Amino acid sequence: MNEARFDDRGSLIRWTETPGEEPARVYVHGLGSVSSVYHAHIAARAELAGRRSLFVDLPGHGISDRPEDFGYTLVDHADALAAALDSAGLTGAELVAHSMGGAVAVVLAHRRPELVSRLVLTEANLDAPPPPTAGSSVIASYKEDEFVAGGHARVLEDVGPQWAATMRLTDPRALHRSAVGLCRGSDPVMRILLAELKVERVCLQGELSGELPGREALEAAGVRVTTVPGAGHNVMLDRPDAFAAAIARRD
Repeated sequence: MNEARFDDRGSLIRWTETPGEEPARVYVHGLGSVSSVYHAHIAARAELAGRRSLFVDLPGHGISDRPEDFGYTLVDHADALAAALDSAGLTGAELVAHSMGGAVAVVLAHRRPELVSRLVLTEANLDAPPPPTAGSSVIASYKEDEFVAGGHARVLEDVGPQWAATMRLTDPRALHRSAVGLCRGSDPVMRILLAELKVERVCLQGELSGELPGREALEAAGVRVTTVPGAGHNVMLDRPDAFAAAIARRD
């Protein structure tokens, strides 16, 4: 396990990694998740093996610290992720990021372009706010103290056993603030930032989630959009073969 300070109080963002060739792949989880749970089985596949791989848990999630006075906005998460990459000695990394992690990765690539050479975004949040049915919107609909006092437990019951298994490891206050930050989005919004980036960009969309909104405009901006048959929001769990193939493919 590795760690790096991400605030002036000494709070630590942590990650595990496997050795290999550069450029490294950095795997970033979604809201209420853990990077290794969603991505370790992907990094171990034959078509992806041999590359240095980092599984980073964002602040408040998994094995990272959860300071009570941290903001947990997209910028906050992006800067903490940058601290991890700086500590790991990385530049030009390939970010493989899911859902909220995709929004964080876009903001990071905008703020620290030297750290990122490629983005592979899986069902990333590109617009603000997300649909009202999205998990982040449901969490953000609570007031913070209300969520901590009882909303967190109710959400865990409603999201199903798979997501609850990692969400219960997330600090409730950090989870709520992260959801609120995701609903607010970035300025400019993530979709605009993504279109303006100069690195290779890939967006993966699960077929069961429907067509990616604004697909034509993204493709016109040079983003490769791939719809994965038979997959929902968690493409890496639903179709690991197609997910790994999309990461391995280079244009």
